[in-house]
Amino acid sequence: MTTKRLLPVLGLGLLSACSTVKSHRLRDDYTQVDKQQVKRLVVVAQPLPDGKPAVGELWSLLARQWVNQNRDFIVKSNLALPDRPEDLSFKGLCVEGIEGVLWLDPTVALKGDGAEASVKAKLTRCRDGEEVWAAEAAGSWGSKDEDYSQRVAQYVQELGEEVAPYVVPSAKLLAATLDTLPSPELNDADKDEKIELGE
Repeated sequence: MTTKRLLPVLGLGLLSACSTVKSHRLRDDYTQVDKQQVKRLVVVAQPLPDGKPAVGELWSLLARQWVNQNRDFIVKSNLALPDRPEDLSFKGLCVEGIEGVLWLDPTVALKGDGAEASVKAKLTRCRDGEEVWAAEAAGSWGSKDEDYSQRVAQYVQELGEEVAPYVVPSAKLLAATLDTLPSPELNDADKDEKIELGE
């Protein structure tokens, strides 16, 4: 009896996870051009989610770690900045050794024992500021999840108690969003560099 009741609930959970991403797009010429040229990234969360620097740091760090672990990009750094960006080509972040900027435009609000969150994400290439990939996603999640308890503790230790209720909703939203990212093609030197990064 219990099993029969659980199945539809699990099905709904999977469906809602799939419908988190509202839209995503990739350049038509990605395979011919950017797959070989845009590999080294910086991640920026801007403006600050919920107006909190620590939550902005959490977002950029979550994204950096997810992308380094699940895609062949080499994410060199992450940062969180206040206010809306004035230059959407992000030329100021395109320092030597950086080929692209992964911009997260997050909105997060704590509600009850969880949070409502949405994000517009965009990958731009440094050489001309053109968009390579973009996605939009939104949803609401509880802040408690046993599967995430270790990660919550880790981020609280690193960024402070303030981030605790944001970790689970932010991680789930970012994972769904970033799962639509393509993966670049690394040569042997790139692969060695990624191994050295060790994330």
